[in-house]
Parts: sequence; structure tokens; C-alpha cells
Amino acid sequence: MPTVTAADGTELAYHVIGEGKPLLCLPGGPMRASAYLGDLGGLSKWRQLVMLDLRGTGDSGIPGDPATYRCDRQVDDVEALRNHFGWDSVDVLAHSAGGDLAILYAARCPQRIRTLSLITARARALGVDFTEEHRREIVALRAAEPWFEAARDAYEAIWSGSPTGADFDAAVPFFYGRWDAAAQAHAAADIEQTNEPAADIYTSSGAFDPAGARTAIARLEARVLVLAGELDGGPRPRVAADIAKLLPHAELTVQPGAGHYPWLDDPACFTQTVATFLA
Repeated sequence: MPTVTAADGTELAYHVIGEGKPLLCLPGGPMRASAYLGDLGGLSKWRQLVMLDLRGTGDSGIPGDPATYRCDRQVDDVEALRNHFGWDSVDVLAHSAGGDLAILYAARCPQRIRTLSLITARARALGVDFTEEHRREIVALRAAEPWFEAARDAYEAIWSGSPTGADFDAAVPFFYGRWDAAAQAHAAADIEQTNEPAADIYTSSGAFDPAGARTAIARLEARVLVLAGELDGGPRPRVAADIAKLLPHAELTVQPGAGHYPWLDDPACFTQTVATFLA
């Protein structure tokens, strides 16, 4: 497994899939190993996907200082990987909580970003996030699904603050546009791929300075794709639109029928959208 050494000595693993121009991919979770991204619905046919396992996840090493799991502390890891390959600039794709890391990287190293693709991504780094209300909005959109009643009750238990492990499992279909065999297998791998203690540190106090990030990102010259899922609760399309407004050269796309993992819900639509943007 190829690795690069971070500034603090932590060994960071990365996975390379496909050929062509590199696309640096940052996973979400937060702190979920990059394996869940797969080949992003076949995007590897268009681009070489370079997928970073964030420190303490997947094949990457565990840092000596757990405080380095904090999102802003991992910006140096992204720069270490870019420098390792010798790229003057690179296309970056980030999913979900990886959006925060990508935004902070773009704010600190804007000249290193060729394009930025934010896929159903969070933007707490810019002071934008989804709420319980946004999450609840998607419930009504799925009322016709055969799994709806059990998932709805579990979802309510989660937001009431008294969930069980079974509730989290039952509510998972809300994150997918299609709750088919592929989605079920994808969801089943979540626990073993996620570093839960690191996830708690990822957004801990001091990770974000929204005012500073907004000022820095306003100078970003790179084109940005903000892709939202029609059925995703985090972020809802209108929240994704708010994110796009903070990025000077951003375009918003809402993928019909997609949840939080749009490359699984409609691979052809997803890959065509991203490949066209990158071209």
C-alpha cells in the first residue's frame, strides 16, 4: 500500500484507481476510511482517483497525538499528499464531512486547487450546516417507501435524544436514494470503516473559524461544483445553494432521486455530471 509521511511522522495511506488526470478524493464520515467511496460510480473511467485514508482510518497510521484528528490539523496532510506527487495544482473532490477539510485546504492553499467538487458536502468551516429541521424534511419525501414506518419511528427516536443502536440501523435508508442490495451492503460496512473516537475530535473546539475561512475563500479562483442530492437531508439542496453562494466561482447541481451517496443512486448521472464539470 503506497504511503506518504505527514509532517508529524504519521504514515498516510492512499489508494489509486483508474488512469488519466489525478483527482484527489477526501472521504467524509467524519473519519471514515476511503473504501466506502468505491470508484465513485465508475468515475475512474474518466479520471485517476487518488483516495486518501485520513490519519487513523483505513490503512493509515494512528497519530501519536489524538488532537491531530481535528479537521484543521489535517490540512497539512492534504498538502503533504499533493507535495508527494509533485502536483503544482490538483482537482479535489470531497464528500460529506470531507467538505470541511477541502474548504479549509482551499482557504489555506488556494493556488493548489485546480477545481473543487463538493459532493453532498458539509461546510461548517464556512459557518453553514444542516439542522434537525432539515433532516426531518426528508421524512415526508419517503412516505411511499416500504421501509418507511420503521425508519420513521427510528428517526424520531434519534432526534428525541434517546436512540438505541437498532434505531440508527433502522434509520439508515433515509441516507440513500434507493434502498437496494448495493445500498444495504454499503451501509453495513460503515461501522468497521469509521474511527469513532477520531470523529468526535474532528469538529472539536477550535477546528473552524468561519469568518476567517469566508474571507480567505472569497479569493479562491478555482471553479467549484456543489452537488446536492434531491433526497438528502444533509445538506438539503437549498442549504447547498447557500454554500455555493459563498464560493466565488461555484455552480450548484441537484441530482434527482439521490440521497447522501449519489454515485450509488444513479452512477451514470453522477459520473456524467462530475466528469463534465472536470472537463
